[in-house]
Amino acid sequence: MHRAGPHRATVLALGGGLLALLLAVALSLAVGARTVAPAVVWQSLTAYDGSLADHVVVHSRLQRTVAGIAVGAALAVAGAAMQGMTRNPLADPGILGLNAGASAAVVLGIYIASISQVTEFMVLAFVGAGVGTVLVYSIASIGRDGATPVKLALAGAALTAGLASLVNALVLLDQASLDRMRFWQVGTLGARSLGDVATVGGFMLLGAVIVVLATSTLNALALGDEAAIGLGVPVRRARLALGVAIILLCGGAVALAGPIGFLGLVVPHAARLAVGGDYRRIVPLCLLAGPVLILVADVVGRVIAPPAEVQVGVMTALIGVPVFVVLIRTRRQVGL
Repeated sequence: MHRAGPHRATVLALGGGLLALLLAVALSLAVGARTVAPAVVWQSLTAYDGSLADHVVVHSRLQRTVAGIAVGAALAVAGAAMQGMTRNPLADPGILGLNAGASAAVVLGIYIASISQVTEFMVLAFVGAGVGTVLVYSIASIGRDGATPVKLALAGAALTAGLASLVNALVLLDQASLDRMRFWQVGTLGARSLGDVATVGGFMLLGAVIVVLATSTLNALALGDEAAIGLGVPVRRARLALGVAIILLCGGAVALAGPIGFLGLVVPHAARLAVGGDYRRIVPLCLLAGPVLILVADVVGRVIAPPAEVQVGVMTALIGVPVFVVLIRTRRQVGL
């Protein structure tokens, strides 16, 4: 009976996550400045008629819904992998400098070369995320103790602040650059087509597969390097593989939607509260819960101040902060 508890909790959490994702997808397709009836949504998906305005609206929302699923899953899984790999509960793509590195690289590309294609955004985002990762780890590794969780968080915060200043300076220097990237910078799902998602999605899928296959390794790394080595884990190779996966996930997400923060921090904590500390359960739940959070945030952003739209990067922070506070209070109460 004792062993069945975690299994039952996992099944319930995954089932609830799947139902929540289906509901979030339905809301994303139906709700906005123009509400579409569920029957019309289904008809537009199964028998599309371009002459009907509601069908056109649903298909335009379909692109951002698919983008939201991909970006939400990528950031949530990347956050879980970073927290396990660094043994830092505050690790996420925004805090450890990956989003900042990717964003700075893309903004430099816009400023210097006027890039506009998703493949160009993708390449620069991957490069920027990789450089940001190397810089944060190198800075945190200085000193006798090496890259401790606290030093990683401090190095990431410092790099993020510095790169944010660079981005703001470039935007202020060039009005045209500001016009091209102002919505992308705050995080948006509405700027990419299904073709763009497919182009970047393959790299993000590869990153997600690596993390899923490495969940047992994450459990070992979360115990510390000495324990992981004792369990037969090649720590350096494991960290390298996970680092590549995180760069693919974060770089792809930034290329598609811009720097969306807080999601990679909140979702793994919620998953850990629901199913415990086993990454074999946390990562699959993140694959479902990440898209739910970002799609709900996107829907709320569409209806909160009509006819204007609040971008999803702003809404994830507004929703994520109180959710994270509740999670912290709950974890303290249950002794986690």
